Amino acid sequence: MFDRRIRITELVLRCVILGLGVLAAVLVGTDSQVKEFFSIQKTAKFTDMKALVFLVVANGLAAGFSLLQGLHCIICVVRGRTLLSKPLAWVIFSGDQVMAYVTVAAVAAAGQSGMLAKVGQPELQWMELCNMYGKFCNQVGEGIASAFGVSLSMVVLSCISAFSLFRLYGGNRMKNVYC
Repeated sequence: MFDRRIRITELVLRCVILGLGVLAAVLVGTDSQVKEFFSIQKTAKFTDMKALVFLVVANGLAAGFSLLQGLHCIICVVRGRTLLSKPLAWVIFSGDQVMAYVTVAAVAAAGQSGMLAKVGQPELQWMELCNMYGKFCNQVGEGIASAFGVSLSMVVLSCISAFSLFRLYGGNRMKNVYC
């Protein structure tokens, strides 16, 4: 019963990561706003801030990785319990760890850039960009919030993955672990 709950939790988390990761990438990646200054049009795009590009790429990678691992988990659930080898468990654990670190770093970088755009930096005479590009900033904020959900889910999932891996090395040598 415990293994089944863990499998279901992992599958739900992978689906959450897939959905929120795609949502964050689409919200940020498709965001743009045009402003006219003295008959000159300036477009704000996510590619103007490298932290937002990193956020889009990181969430796309996390969503793709979760899709692959989710399909693997579904196949394992349909087939019943399978033996998970130590090398495969290490690969899954390592992938989850890398994705967790990458998504947390992307959210931190995008959040810092977003705060600079929102409040500026008066000491350096950087102005508040969100006053001019309100729609752009709001949509980026929604994307960062979705990405934050992805990073939290990846951290929890990496803990579950670690639990699964280190159960293989436990005293009772229980080999039936979830996918």
